[in-house]
Amino acid sequence: DGTKLFVLGQNQDNVDEYALSTGFDLSTASFTDSFDISTQEFDANGLAFNNDGTKMYVTGWAGDDINEYTLTTGFDVSTASFVDSFSVQSESPRPSAVQFDSDGTKMYVLDGVDAGMSIHEYTLTTGFDVSTASYLGKSFSVANEESRARGFCFSTDGTKMFVCGFTGDDINEYTVNGPTINTPYNTGVTNNDATNNTIT
Repeated sequence: DGTKLFVLGQNQDNVDEYALSTGFDLSTASFTDSFDISTQEFDANGLAFNNDGTKMYVTGWAGDDINEYTLTTGFDVSTASFVDSFSVQSESPRPSAVQFDSDGTKMYVLDGVDAGMSIHEYTLTTGFDVSTASYLGKSFSVANEESRARGFCFSTDGTKMFVCGFTGDDINEYTVNGPTINTPYNTGVTNNDATNNTIT
């Protein structure tokens, strides 16, 4: 509802939480609390939550993994504690961002290495539990549009994907191929076959 804002930083290695008295109005934001992630990751780049905020995920360039935390109170980082991690080093030696589909059975990781610039797809046998993740062998390169991609997200129904980065200083919008009710957020791409997707 836009009444919480979260900022991930590399200097303090914290997830900082802000409260907004008016949803999505940044002028009403005030600092609330922060959570130290330095034990798991000291070069953090990506942050995500599950739907109700009881799970938080941090990825970065030090551990090359996805770190999972549980929050006893949804979206309250002061209640967070570390649970587990999942290595993505083989596919994403510099993971810059992580996202999940609506039920947490698909995970997407952006490879931040300049030579890579691909989003890799994983399946989770238990939703939002990274210890159950495995690589699907599917990826999609965004290198033609952004050579230093650092963030991405999907539309609510998974038919659109948005990527931003350091090179273009813009938001690149993609139409995602073949989403269905059973496989939302399916990139539809195997082995970097960019012909299966279109940029609009």
